[in-house]
Amino acid sequence: MTSPSSTGLALFRNRDFRLFGAARFLTSLASEMQVVAVGWFVYDLTRSPFALGLTGLAAFLPAILAAPISGHVADSHDRRLIAAGAWSLATLAQVGLFAFALLGGHSVWPIYALVVVMGIGRAFASPALSALLPTLVPREHFGTAVVWVSSFWQSAAVIGPALGGVLYVLGPTTVFGVSAAIYALGSLLVAAIRFRPEKPAARGAITWASLSAGLSYIRAQPVVLGAISLDLVAVLLGGATALLPIFAAEILHVGPLGLGALRSMPAVGAVAVAIWLAYRPLTRRAGPKLLMAVALFGLATVVFGLSHDFWLSMASLLVAGAADMVSVYVRQSVVQGETPDAMRGRVSAVESVFIGASNQLGEFESGTLAALVGAAPAVVAGGLATLLVAMVWGRLFPALKARDRLMV
Repeated sequence: MTSPSSTGLALFRNRDFRLFGAARFLTSLASEMQVVAVGWFVYDLTRSPFALGLTGLAAFLPAILAAPISGHVADSHDRRLIAAGAWSLATLAQVGLFAFALLGGHSVWPIYALVVVMGIGRAFASPALSALLPTLVPREHFGTAVVWVSSFWQSAAVIGPALGGVLYVLGPTTVFGVSAAIYALGSLLVAAIRFRPEKPAARGAITWASLSAGLSYIRAQPVVLGAISLDLVAVLLGGATALLPIFAAEILHVGPLGLGALRSMPAVGAVAVAIWLAYRPLTRRAGPKLLMAVALFGLATVVFGLSHDFWLSMASLLVAGAADMVSVYVRQSVVQGETPDAMRGRVSAVESVFIGASNQLGEFESGTLAALVGAAPAVVAGGLATLLVAMVWGRLFPALKARDRLMV
């Protein structure tokens, strides 16, 4: 039996895996930096929680509108070049934000437009990258590869917000300029991956059947549907990231540096769990552990919403990130490990709407609810709703609750 350490060494001897991991780290780093900068910039211009929520909506709309075509493209074209082109588009969006900040713009609408451009890039990059990873490593190493790649982008999520907060002290132009350069480098790295599929996917005509095939596949797999929809609802209801500028400015009084630290904490928890899972992978009771992790995520969110102490807030976000990492590990192992390669792009596109876009839609939901009842009550309500969802999903998806092993 192969040990976790030897599996890790085998992965890192793989040049394409190293390039993939570096590209994921860099693009995640740039994304986290610009999210902090955009959030603080928008709130500084408007002092409106609803305006922060609209930022999430602007990022969400491209993902849901582009999902059918982006999945088809990922299954019929070179996934490396799709991802490289998408991150090049993100580079241009960062250049646009840099120019807007440099010129001293005061309206938030150009910011929303550029966030939409970023969302288009993510909509095409996400399914392409998700579908590419299983083709770069042996199937028996895939679970470990998921953990290591997750630790790469979670590490970026630790460094990125803090770095974004520090650079924002020098002005938003500094953050956007550095992010543009990092996105460009990430685009070059993913384009340099040498892998070519042995049998290129057929480039058939685009039909409704081909576009909706990913959704049809997910609906026919109860465990996959349960895992994806659970993450969707939990993040949609329990996410508090959009409101962190308000907590940093008005509740905890820690400024942009504190905001960067708060945004880093979920990733700190996630990285710690990712490292643990790399050496102690889940072997049994995957479904129940997924449900327990989502419940813990909701509980930690409640604590954060009630806290007025900076260190308690940091700790609760750390626990939330640790719990979320377990969810990511189980979901990605199940979804990508069991999906045929010819379908991975379309399934990943649907998954990106359910998971990735739920973060942005959750930001809109949080901002809207906070505008009505206040930031802290909105976060507490979302955490309690997530606890309820974890209990309900165990009944709605008994196959998920009964799932023992990750890959069968």
